[in-house]
Amino acid sequence: MLRQMIRLLSLLLLFCMPLAAAESAVAQSTASTAGGLGPRLDRVATDPAMRPLKTVIVARDGRVLTERGFHGHSPAESTNIKSASKSIISALVGIAIDKGLLSGPDQKIAPILKVDLPLTPDPRLNDITIGNLLSMQAGLDRMSGANYGRWVSSRNWVRFALSQPFVDQPGGEMLYSTASTHLLSAILTKVSRRSTLALAQEWLGPVDGFRIGAWERDPQGIYLGGNQMAMSARSLLAFGELYRNGGKTADGRQIVSADWISQSWQPRTNSRFSGDAYGYGWFTRQIGGEEVHFAWGYGGQMLYIVPSLDLTVVMTSEESGPSARNGYRDLLHGLLADIIGTVRAA
Repeated sequence: MLRQMIRLLSLLLLFCMPLAAAESAVAQSTASTAGGLGPRLDRVATDPAMRPLKTVIVARDGRVLTERGFHGHSPAESTNIKSASKSIISALVGIAIDKGLLSGPDQKIAPILKVDLPLTPDPRLNDITIGNLLSMQAGLDRMSGANYGRWVSSRNWVRFALSQPFVDQPGGEMLYSTASTHLLSAILTKVSRRSTLALAQEWLGPVDGFRIGAWERDPQGIYLGGNQMAMSARSLLAFGELYRNGGKTADGRQIVSADWISQSWQPRTNSRFSGDAYGYGWFTRQIGGEEVHFAWGYGGQMLYIVPSLDLTVVMTSEESGPSARNGYRDLLHGLLADIIGTVRAA
């Protein structure tokens, strides 16, 4: 009996040693990567060109490698993620489709929003689909940029957006417009008979760390789809991790279908400003030699996902200016490229 027990203990040690060695290697690799990122982020803290940067969080395969707050900011503080919230609206649409509240991206929007259609509607309104709104291919004049102010000053944002002239055919050129994602918020509200915030709290609530704070509403009480949403950098990371993990929470609960994530990341059009591919609420481009899917908000609110490296990176910034036109967004892309290089080397 004693001989059998000794043999059993020997076998257990034999099997446990490789596991312990593997765990030790992972811990050493994580520490090495975090250490490699430190000097780069130290340089960021003193770079005048990066002065708007508030926070950076880098996570790999669910492990936070490093998180930094700059100039008195913290990854736990709430920030306006601006148009990065368009990716969250896309997630809610995907969940609504899975729940049968919407039939799919090809569903026409006119029957859902018929009470807000113009008295003499352009026939092309009948051709706009859920997918057209998600990919910014509705064809209606843009309600972003110079037109944003007059749109949000109107008495009915949904009706105002639907009354705009067509500048392209539905399914045509990408016309980036926050009105498109706001129409999606209105559609979600109509089909569920609940607010978009309530849907987000219920459907994305199981994601550990996810939370939406303040969120602007239109005069009819519809939450603004795709802008003016407050979240912390950590909360945005939790949402990014959900997508990196195929729509599953850390404990394996499926929240967003993997198929919807694949559809959302599939290039459907391209930005005429940056040339980046655009899917359903997500941009895609090559950064640091890897394919990167990202949500992008005004001023430099960034959520990057690098599937090939199991990498999720969040950067939040001051709302100090248009990050594309002043070159700041490209600096953030460059910082991500450095992070990718450090992670790959480790």
